Amino acid sequence: MAASEQPRAEELLARARRAFLEEFGAEPELAVSAPGRVNLIGEHTDYNQGLVLPMALELVTVLVGSPRTDGLVSLLTTSEDADEPRRLQFPLPTDKRPLEPGTPHWANYVKGVIQHYPAAPLPGFSAVVVSSVPLGGGLSSSASLEVATYTFLQQLCPDSGTIAARAQVCQRAEHSFAGVPCGIMDQLIALLGQKGHALLIDCRSGALLVPSHLVIRSSWMGHVHCLARQTHTRPCHLPLLCLCPRSLETSLVPLSDPKLAVLITNSNVRHSLGSSEYPLRRRQCEEVARALGKESLREVQREELEAGRELVSGEAFRRARHVVGEIQRTAQAAAALSRGDYRAFGRLMVESHHSLRDDYEVSCPELDQLVEAALSAPGVYGSRMTGGGFGGCTVTLLEASAASLVMQHIQVDR
Repeated sequence: MAASEQPRAEELLARARRAFLEEFGAEPELAVSAPGRVNLIGEHTDYNQGLVLPMALELVTVLVGSPRTDGLVSLLTTSEDADEPRRLQFPLPTDKRPLEPGTPHWANYVKGVIQHYPAAPLPGFSAVVVSSVPLGGGLSSSASLEVATYTFLQQLCPDSGTIAARAQVCQRAEHSFAGVPCGIMDQLIALLGQKGHALLIDCRSGALLVPSHLVIRSSWMGHVHCLARQTHTRPCHLPLLCLCPRSLETSLVPLSDPKLAVLITNSNVRHSLGSSEYPLRRRQCEEVARALGKESLREVQREELEAGRELVSGEAFRRARHVVGEIQRTAQAAAALSRGDYRAFGRLMVESHHSLRDDYEVSCPELDQLVEAALSAPGVYGSRMTGGGFGGCTVTLLEASAASLVMQHIQVDR
């Protein structure tokens, strides 16, 4: 699946406006968008306070809507992959009657953000969701929807929160309403991603340092539209700021070489991170950190892990070995990308995939086959599974001139 084959944000916006007009009988007043992401390297490290290196995608979630005065929220998604029903209505939460997760599952991400949104009073609203981010593909369709929802709520009832605080609200929504104990990478890249750059995120407690040249908007693509009012939002340039006492340090890594391409291939195998496997691995990582007397695996060196091997089960040791090694690989990969050493970056991608397959055990035959097919093609620097695993997508770094042939090669090999 190449992003270029997917509808652009403008097309999604037009589709969403048509759907809203058909469903609610009027033009929507507001529209927002938030991107999906692909993680180049640094898998299952964010919730271990490690390093990650994602990039925002042109695949986006668009949300259009209008406020209403009856205290109700009316939602529609056009995604054919979303579970039924694709239309639903519910009242805004109150202290005595908070929102609760339920069915359909896709709406839980919206409900969670509404429930945890910090500003008040929040009016009811009608909204339509249209997205080009594949569900369950490991490209963060959930965080894309969460951030789009938060951005939409900001237009209805402005908040005073920092970027870090907004990301944490969206993360909390996923924890409490989707049952997924995710890290914060996906929400942060949806808020901070810039075209032509990857974003190195240090997920260890510290300070979120926003570069002075960064332009902060309500969403990555700046797509906050007022469709029926004569108001608009404006970007603002900020100096270097500490946005939250417990937050994360980020740095942009250029990824705009015209000779370089990033290929995303969908295995079309669906996964559910809410299953027992994701929480189990997180618990195993925490178990190893405790056994070694550390707050998280970020504080553990390989030598320490090897020395404490007998303190934990063999399976937990392998999980931790992946995380500790992956954090080191991510630091090396960011440095390699910064200096334009794509071959070194590619080798680290392959090492990452092998570790995810053998130690973390979150790959699957379909993903392994896609990686092997990509690596056997000329012009490819590296390839790996991306996302939570058990299906989803692979990400491949390659020469731009080889992209068409590599895509054909992968299709033939499958």
